[in-house]
Amino acid sequence: MTLDLPVIFAVLMGVAVLAYVVLDGYDLGVGMLMPAADAREQDVMVSSIGPFWDANETWLVLGVGLLLVAFPAAHGVVLTALYLPVVVMLIGLMLRGVAFELRVKAEGWHRELWNWLFWFGSFVTSLAQGLMLGAYITGFEPGFGYLLFSLVVAGGVCGGYVMLGATWLIWRTEGALQRKAIGWTRWGLLWVALGVALVSLATPLASETVRDKWFDFPRTLGLMLLPLASAAAWLWVWRVSGRIRKGGPVPDWAPFAGAVAIYTLAFAGLAYSIFPYVVMDRITIWEAAAHPSSLKVVLIGAVIVLPFIIGWTIYVYRVFRGKATGKLYE
Repeated sequence: MTLDLPVIFAVLMGVAVLAYVVLDGYDLGVGMLMPAADAREQDVMVSSIGPFWDANETWLVLGVGLLLVAFPAAHGVVLTALYLPVVVMLIGLMLRGVAFELRVKAEGWHRELWNWLFWFGSFVTSLAQGLMLGAYITGFEPGFGYLLFSLVVAGGVCGGYVMLGATWLIWRTEGALQRKAIGWTRWGLLWVALGVALVSLATPLASETVRDKWFDFPRTLGLMLLPLASAAAWLWVWRVSGRIRKGGPVPDWAPFAGAVAIYTLAFAGLAYSIFPYVVMDRITIWEAAAHPSSLKVVLIGAVIVLPFIIGWTIYVYRVFRGKATGKLYE
């Protein structure tokens, strides 16, 4: 049996991107929620993501690395078109890293300054990622309408990250901060619902390829399972977060699991919409793929490295399980 190596690498790249969006998404969301908390709560919020946030970005490096080595013809096109938002994202990531470390030792207004810079870095990073996603879906087409579409997508991404961050805090905190996180989760869910609705309506207008895929009866009837499952996950997060607020017998991780399900289903819909293109309507994964001999060597490396990354991630999350206390860096 002959392996379809471009498809395998497209799946690997998709898994890496999804892992990054979920894992780094919640700590970006926590960063954007910082101004809504008091000083003590901010320390707990930072402690809740402290052991994980830097390692979460490993998945971003893996995804971009796979794009470079597996699809070199598309790598140049994608990064050239996204040069400005990529630079903005990197500046935001660097600012987050500096602010995260320096806020620990700072006092007085200096500490408040670094808290705001941590928020700003998180927001700028999230916004840039949303703009990149919007531009990617439209095939990097120029024009005001496409820019407006990208801004709508960016707003939805920011809202999704806030939802992930809030549900993470429900899981990892307790008391007054957890109750605040439940309220933030509700706002995040409403934000996500509005963003998904707007993007779902606008995407078929922005891309003829997406329109043809989703409005091809009777296949459309089967595809309706995705939005229905997403709506069910949305309602579930809303319900279980409310039950936690009332002290019901619901595990604290349940809202976060539901938020991950929402993101996974949305990602599945996006993957279906763009496949088999690696550059929308321009370059397919087979046209962009490297030579099969190169892909075989890279696949061997990926098979060796990926279990270590996954195993280390599971180990770290297991070691640092439980509620955050705010004393991690004291």
